[in-house]
Amino acid sequence: MAVFLLLASAGLALDQAAYSAAVALYHGHKPLEAQKAFEALASTAPDNADIQFYLGRLALQRDDREKAVSYLEKAATLSPNDSRVHLKLGDAYGMTAQKAGFFAQIGWAKKCQAEYAKSVELDPKNIEARWSLMEYCLQAPSIVGGGLDKALEQAQEIKKLDPVEGGDALGSVYAADKKFDLAVGEYEAVLRIKPDDYDALYQTGRIAVLTGERTARGLAALQQCLTLPTPEGQPPYAAVHWRMGNLLEKKGDMPGARAAYEAALKADPNFKQAAEALKKLN
Repeated sequence: MAVFLLLASAGLALDQAAYSAAVALYHGHKPLEAQKAFEALASTAPDNADIQFYLGRLALQRDDREKAVSYLEKAATLSPNDSRVHLKLGDAYGMTAQKAGFFAQIGWAKKCQAEYAKSVELDPKNIEARWSLMEYCLQAPSIVGGGLDKALEQAQEIKKLDPVEGGDALGSVYAADKKFDLAVGEYEAVLRIKPDDYDALYQTGRIAVLTGERTARGLAALQQCLTLPTPEGQPPYAAVHWRMGNLLEKKGDMPGARAAYEAALKADPNFKQAAEALKKLN
């Protein structure tokens, strides 16, 4: 009997080699293979929080809101003090809020904000969590916990942790508040530290479009973006070409603007803003 229990217990133990292989598949951008690997692991270790966490992240990637919520809620129950889990559960709630009806949306949004706040509380040095909470506060109305003052507070805390990330964050808040001079100052400070910071370069170009000022600097910044890999979550090359077209229009260079919009559509044929801009130009 003792031998049977020992074998059963061993059968339920996490296969570390298989787990490491599944994680490698995930980070190797092989979601289908990773999904199968983590599902196989979950069948033998259903109460392993890390497995549920990765299954939730994969569900987020394929826009499966119900599965994402289910997996990540289970992960949070199994590992309630893991900042990473609460961050991704907040993402799942936020994704659900975007697709919900008005009244349900309020409830999901509040749950999203609560999870981001919990993630920050559990790990105040989690910059990704602070970014998510900051962006939530920028986008959400005050009725569900949003507000520029709250976003600014998170951006300031990020800058204490990392001057580059913090400069990008403060630039984002100042730009949202239409304090463009302050935003430009933050982005230029970032670029003095990290000349190839994609976010600061793109936002420098975007602000030049919005204000009509420093257009030559904005154009040069956008051109530099095209020499860099696009970081995850940042505007793609199609958006860069579109913004370049905006600036060239402002400079009166209509052939250049047309070429930029065409380049945007070549990079992404479904990029609506470039298609509309090219139509107006023609």
